[in-house]
Amino acid sequence: MTGPSVRVADDDRARCAWVGVDDLYARYHDDEWGVALHGDRPLFEKLTLEAFQSGLSWITILRRREGFRRAFEGFDWHRIAAYGDDDVRRLLADEGIIRNGAKIAATIANARVLATWLDEEPGGLDALIWSHRPAPRAVRPATLAEVPAQTEESRSLARALKARGLRFVGPTTAYALMQSAGLVDDHVAGCWRAD
Repeated sequence: MTGPSVRVADDDRARCAWVGVDDLYARYHDDEWGVALHGDRPLFEKLTLEAFQSGLSWITILRRREGFRRAFEGFDWHRIAAYGDDDVRRLLADEGIIRNGAKIAATIANARVLATWLDEEPGGLDALIWSHRPAPRAVRPATLAEVPAQTEESRSLARALKARGLRFVGPTTAYALMQSAGLVDDHVAGCWRAD
């Protein structure tokens, strides 16, 4: 990416330039992105939203997050695991979410995996994801161009999630999850959130 890596907003805070001028995006950047997130359900939600984001801008997903939460019943994997054809039709007609049939099918399939796995091993998704946390960087990225799209840890996490039977969890999606759930801190130098 070319251009400035930080942008000073109307509130005089310098933020990672990807935030732009959208207030919703700024709140997400300031309060969530890069903040440690734990718990099977919050991580299932984050993983699902990152999968839906594939090929789209994150702001597109962020603007529909409440619609996703409503449509997928708070990301209760037991409820989603029981979805049938009527639920798929309902989701494909729901304008509050991204109506992508393959991603909807993957979410239902993933919920079925979690319903079995996490009944036997509560906390298993959290433990698996966080076991792939890389060592902190010695040097903060100076520019957005220095922020990778994937890493060896995200490739390893994607393999581990796929080995569990989860779908739509490639290494780029896994790295986006690692960023948003705070396994890595990719706030660039000059951003007010940078240490």
